[in-house]
Amino acid sequence: MPSEPTSVTTATYTTIPISGGDVINRSIQNLYTFLSRSRPWPEFLAGASAVDIPTSFSDAAIRVRRNFKYFSVNYAIVISACAACSLIGSPVLLIFASLISASWLILLFFREDPMVVLGHQVSDLAVISVLVTVSASTVWFTGILNNLMIGIVIGVLLSVIHGGLRNPEGLFVDEDDAVSTGLISNAERGSS
Repeated sequence: MPSEPTSVTTATYTTIPISGGDVINRSIQNLYTFLSRSRPWPEFLAGASAVDIPTSFSDAAIRVRRNFKYFSVNYAIVISACAACSLIGSPVLLIFASLISASWLILLFFREDPMVVLGHQVSDLAVISVLVTVSASTVWFTGILNNLMIGIVIGVLLSVIHGGLRNPEGLFVDEDDAVSTGLISNAERGSS
């Protein structure tokens, strides 16, 4: 008696594509969620009680690392504001830079779902290719790079100076820092 072929069916799971407008709306929500994680500005700009001169270069480096970890969103806002201020002299450049930055944030960094355009799913490589091409051509044709780099460098310098001078002693620490500094042990970490 010949054996009959058995058919094996396998289920494939795919992501459910959603429309481009929904992707943009969810990306904007993710951007707002990211910005809401900023620390309170009065805490960031704490008075003279939180500012002192570091004792050594290594102490300054530790302070910068801890403050960057704790105030990362605040520093990103400061750097972005300095970059925007560097373009105020030319409103057209400011508009182009804002549009390009918003495109990168919405279409790539804060997007969770696949992008669908005209019923076809667009790959991440295609999105990155288009964003790089548009960004490069805008930088090339508008001459925005010099002004933008000056603003970014000033923002980074301000952030490093703040991070080095602000004493992080009163800030909350995360578990990894607490374990590495001996504040808690790995056994205590595992039980909590």
